[in-house]
Amino acid sequence: MTERLAPDAAGIARAAALLGAGELVAFGTETVYGLGGDACNPRAVAAIFAAKGRPRFNPLICHYPDAETAFAHVAAPEAARRLAAAFWPGPLTLVLPRREDCPVALLTGAGLATLAVRVPAPPITQALLRAVARPIAAPSANRSGRVSPTTAAHVLHDLDGRIAAVLDSGPCPVGVESTVLDLSGDAPLLLRPGGTTREAIEALVGPMRAGPTAGERAAPRSPGMLGSHYAPARPVRLRADSVATDEALLAFGPPLTGAGATFQLSAGADPVEAAANLFAGLHALDGECARRGLARIAVMPIPETGLGLAINDRLRRAAAPRPSARKPTFLA
Repeated sequence: MTERLAPDAAGIARAAALLGAGELVAFGTETVYGLGGDACNPRAVAAIFAAKGRPRFNPLICHYPDAETAFAHVAAPEAARRLAAAFWPGPLTLVLPRREDCPVALLTGAGLATLAVRVPAPPITQALLRAVARPIAAPSANRSGRVSPTTAAHVLHDLDGRIAAVLDSGPCPVGVESTVLDLSGDAPLLLRPGGTTREAIEALVGPMRAGPTAGERAAPRSPGMLGSHYAPARPVRLRADSVATDEALLAFGPPLTGAGATFQLSAGADPVEAAANLFAGLHALDGECARRGLARIAVMPIPETGLGLAINDRLRRAAAPRPSARKPTFLA
């Protein structure tokens, strides 16, 4: 059984001790729950892949308590320091070249010369990272390709018995993963939209190229770049303007009528509220589909601006054709 730890001093101390011993501990961040392991311990990192059933070529994000600690392991250009000053702690991941003396296990970064680093914001997460005093590799705390967890209950639904503990930090306020920005090349490259908006980043570093290129698809530089990802068990239909009785509805604004079940992302069509509710909604409707025998999940249109860009990115991956074990499909 997986321990469910309270978000108090004793729970944080227990979580830190387990991580220090090479065990896996899930914990909440402002984005989603992460499945944490000691990033410098190859066995712990391998255990993350095993628990998730995650492709070995998909690198993990390393979590740090502050920018100074993160930049001790990666080479940070001036643009990275500007972004860190503006958005850390917060939902922004930077992909930067590893330093030669970087102690992070190569498996954490899938053998690449770069490393994805971020500084999460919640005080409980900060306290845990400081107590461990090691970088923590932490993809989303769910089975690979499934809906990302935003509560401890979501984590236990997928991983109970597969990991040592979950530090119950309450619901995640942002609800979509961090934005991933690659600064290891000549120009900023947006690898994954997320909790820090493109507009806010470009205000500091100028226009970004949106990737990945063909070469980058062959060896993803960050998590969340597989084409079919964040997927519930039932098929997902996007940009629905009507809904059938054998469909569940993920609503945004005034809901369509006639669905077999409905989850409201935001009655007021607020993208921030919708982002916070997104994965909880997919979890809930997946369960309703199973209970009521519904065929699929229909999703109402969401504008492609601000956090809507990140929401639609997740929904497109949830709706993508499921890859076979032999031929994984990457985000185009």
